[in-house]
Amino acid sequence: MESSSKHKILITGGAGFIGSNLCEYFISKGHEVVCLDNFATGHRHNLEALITHPNFSLIEADIRNLLDCEKAVDGCDYVLHQAALGSVPRSINDPITTNDVNISGFLNMLQASRDAKVKRFIYAASSSTYGDSVAVPKVEDTIGKPLSPYAITKYVNELYADIFSKTYGMETIGLRYFNVFGRKQDPNGAYAAVIPKFVMQLINHESPVINGDGNYSRDFTYIDNIIQINELAMLTQNKEAVNTVYNAAFGDRTTLNDLVRYLKASLTNFDPKIANVPIIHGPNRAGDIPHSLASISKAQNLLGYAPKFSMQEGLHEAVQWYWDNLK
Repeated sequence: MESSSKHKILITGGAGFIGSNLCEYFISKGHEVVCLDNFATGHRHNLEALITHPNFSLIEADIRNLLDCEKAVDGCDYVLHQAALGSVPRSINDPITTNDVNISGFLNMLQASRDAKVKRFIYAASSSTYGDSVAVPKVEDTIGKPLSPYAITKYVNELYADIFSKTYGMETIGLRYFNVFGRKQDPNGAYAAVIPKFVMQLINHESPVINGDGNYSRDFTYIDNIIQINELAMLTQNKEAVNTVYNAAFGDRTTLNDLVRYLKASLTNFDPKIANVPIIHGPNRAGDIPHSLASISKAQNLLGYAPKFSMQEGLHEAVQWYWDNLK
């Protein structure tokens, strides 16, 4: 989607994986971008290409501080709220901090955005909201009970956004991300996402550990599809498309066993020895759901969403980036 007018956009969590990709994209489109991040999980190196750009500004601050939120959103047309403490295991280990950031911080950003009269507040929701619902594919109106503190926080975000829409007349859109992957995703740390973690291990000839038998499946979604749906959510003029939530995914699922097979096949093009790295299976992880597959019909119909990268197409792009940057 092209927009002839230029906007001032606040991207919270803009030094993180998804946030930094959004920052780069909207700067490339000529918009003014304000990045708010406290660098708890984001990285300064993700912003290296932007830091001296005249249309980019960085505010090092914390969404748990309302004054910081008010400063960051001042004069902005749109907010793309990505800041959060991700990871189901992290939330199980430390539910209080996850709650403080993901709920109290979210509410601060909502209130600051309301008071600043932003045009629209688009936020990162999560597929974890589907909880124990066994329905496949996942359809936005049918959810289950949350299976982790993280999932609770993301569901509460949706409830708050809905109330702010109805009570204060704000325009909000939630995007339930499904296993996003791609360039700039951090392979390090205890809570690293599965794709960059497995890639780094394979590059180092270390055995990836699959939780369970490897038949759990996920709707792995390449970062460029996520950038597209954020832009569509921000700029849509369809009034029926706002004040709701959407699945942000590709609409296909891949088992963990197949994922590792694809990764080994791609990486073997760079290093033939990777083909012989053995795979280890461990116990299932607490809070994990067996299968995740999104219906993207709602986003297609109301936003015009048309994801361009399948999981394997995205993986081809991502593996090249990982090989160039992780060695």
